Amino acid sequence: MNERLGIAGSGAIACGLAAAAAEHGDVVLWARSSESADRARATVEKTCGKMEGVDPSKVNVVGDLEALGEATFLVEAIVEESDAKAELLRRLAPLAADDAVLGTTTSSLSVQELAEASGRPDRFVALHVFNPVPRMKLVELAFPQGVNGNTRERAFALCEHLGKTPVEVPDLPGFVVNRLLFPYLFSAVRLQEQTGLPAESIDECMKLGAGHPMGPLALLDFVGLDVSKAIGEAIGAEIPETVDRLIGEGALGKKSKRGFYDYSR
Repeated sequence: MNERLGIAGSGAIACGLAAAAAEHGDVVLWARSSESADRARATVEKTCGKMEGVDPSKVNVVGDLEALGEATFLVEAIVEESDAKAELLRRLAPLAADDAVLGTTTSSLSVQELAEASGRPDRFVALHVFNPVPRMKLVELAFPQGVNGNTRERAFALCEHLGKTPVEVPDLPGFVVNRLLFPYLFSAVRLQEQTGLPAESIDECMKLGAGHPMGPLALLDFVGLDVSKAIGEAIGAEIPETVDRLIGEGALGKKSKRGFYDYSR
C-alpha cells in the first residue's frame, strides 16, 4: 500500500477499516481512552482472525493523537455526530503533513461542512465504507468543492489497494445507499406496527422473496437503532415510533443485546 494509513476512532467501522488495511500494510489506530484501546485491540485481533493470513500486529493501537502525524492518509472514524467529527478534524489538521489527505467515514453528514471544519477542503474526502468493512466491497467517495486532483486520485487508489470498489457519489445526505436504504428499512418497521407481524416473518419474506442477504429489521439491529435514527434524521426520513421506543429502552440492536431481536442467548 502506497499510503501510511492513520485512523482516528475505535468503533466497529474504525476497527474494521484497520483490519482490512492490515492485509496490505501497517496501520495506526487512535483510541480516546485506555479502555477503548483495549477493546479496539481485541476487536482487531478477532476480525483479523477471520481473515486468512492477516496479522493483527500490523495495527498499532495508540492513545496519543500525535502518533497519527506520520500518516499520509488520516481518516476520522468516530460517532456519526457533526460536532464531534468537526472537533476531531480540527485537531487532526495541524498534525497532518502538508501533502497528507484528511478523510471521514461519515455516512450521512455534509462533506463540505466537515471539510471546511478541517481547514483543508482541498485535501479532503469522505470514504463511506460499509460494515463489516473487510467483507463489503463498496466505498462511496464524496468530495467537497475545491478538492484537488491529487486527493481524488489518491482516494480512488487507496480504495483499490484495499480491494474495494470506489464509486463517486454527490455530497447529499445519505449519499446513494443510505438515502435509498433507510426509507425502506423504516417502512418495514411501520409494516410491523400496522400488522403485528413478527420480525422473523418480515425478514424471511424479504430474504426469500427479494433475495436480500439480511432482512430489514435484522439489518436495523446490525447497524444500531441509534445510528439508524441519526441517519434517518440526516436524510429527512420519518422515524417510526417503535424505533424511538426501543432507543428509549436502551435496546439499540445487536450491540446492546436487544432490538427487534433478542441477542442475549
